[in-house]
Amino acid sequence: MEKKKILVLGAGRSATALLQYLEETSTKLPWFITVSDKNLDMARQKIQKFNHTEAVFVDFQAEPHLLANYDVVISLLPPAMHLQVAQLCLQYGKSLITASYNNTQMNCLDAEAKRKNCLIMMECGLDPGLDHITALNAIENIKSKNGKIISFKSYCGGLVAPESDNNAWGYKISWNPRNVVLAGQGGITSFLNNGTIRYLPYHKLFDKTTEIQIPQLGLLEGYANRDSLSYKDIYQLPDCHTFVRGTLRKKHFCKAWNFLVYHGLTDDSYYIENLQKYSLKSFTELFFDKQTVQNTNNIEVIKRIEELDLFSTEKLPYEKATPAMILQYIIEKKWIMQPTDLDMIVMYHEMEYEIDNIKKTEKLVLTKNGDAQNTAMASTVGLPLGIVTKLFLTNKIQKSGVHIPIYSDLNKEILIELKKNKIEMINL
Repeated sequence: MEKKKILVLGAGRSATALLQYLEETSTKLPWFITVSDKNLDMARQKIQKFNHTEAVFVDFQAEPHLLANYDVVISLLPPAMHLQVAQLCLQYGKSLITASYNNTQMNCLDAEAKRKNCLIMMECGLDPGLDHITALNAIENIKSKNGKIISFKSYCGGLVAPESDNNAWGYKISWNPRNVVLAGQGGITSFLNNGTIRYLPYHKLFDKTTEIQIPQLGLLEGYANRDSLSYKDIYQLPDCHTFVRGTLRKKHFCKAWNFLVYHGLTDDSYYIENLQKYSLKSFTELFFDKQTVQNTNNIEVIKRIEELDLFSTEKLPYEKATPAMILQYIIEKKWIMQPTDLDMIVMYHEMEYEIDNIKKTEKLVLTKNGDAQNTAMASTVGLPLGIVTKLFLTNKIQKSGVHIPIYSDLNKEILIELKKNKIEMINL
């Protein structure tokens, strides 16, 4: 059997479980993996005990012809770079697999990808990715019983495990901190509620939450995430009067985060100059003062804002930065995952459906805690990517063009493999 060569672009937080899965699989299949990252020391550290993986820096922007050396590319780069990666992959007739959202620009590559018999598989991580795979499996099961689904709600969040939950926010950084700060800024949020289309602008997003009760975890809260409406047709749910996909946080997180949004600390659209003259206190007072915090008259908001020490005399480490960059600097220190800390993934689906005019409800939950080897986030992002790559290289995915994982036969294979890794949804 011909040896297959895999290129992984990016060796950040989500790459660990992916690289382990690919390495383990390469002991059974003739694979060789190259992981590329500008931080070569970090990449080499992650694979130091591997026998079928190398860490080098593949400068695909300066030397795009290097992509021709590989059979498939897995990109964990920032989403904004994926269009360029995809275009270069197609230039050299190579397939691409990512965890990032599909979009109109990527869909424009569909015809070329089909013409060149290349696969561009988007949304193969946790959210998006595992949310589609598990939801569509549950939907198929209900439809097989002649059920008509009238309401679909799905929420997912990367949280801190209960035993490591020791700050007021109930949150620590287990994935890209920039994405934490900029969450919700990817465009208007839309969903369907009781037959009515709803739109939420960013400044109202964290003020409109839904309480969700999860056994052993208590009350969580969810806020709507991006464009839910486009997935209603993808999920083939024409009778749904409610359709929403959202993000989970611990109770009271969103109200406090909304305070920061309202006062401009998550804004990434402009730079403040001469920050070396500022303390954290003088920076914060460009937006609000201590009395403004107290005036919220909400003890849950007050204690969370106070815990960030926004009014300390600490000097800022930037000459210029956006407010969002400063907030990221703050939360990376305050919400750091200590070596003994564990994170947790919670995914929740709730479906109302009718069979013979009798209404029923199905609730499913997936929880996954991190361990000494991998964060839960790394496992639930990296393993679906690795499994899809395996299915592609073993010819179990025989598609070309731009796709997301919405196919029953493919999803069943992924779910079987995930279950072996103790990742599965259970009925509540």
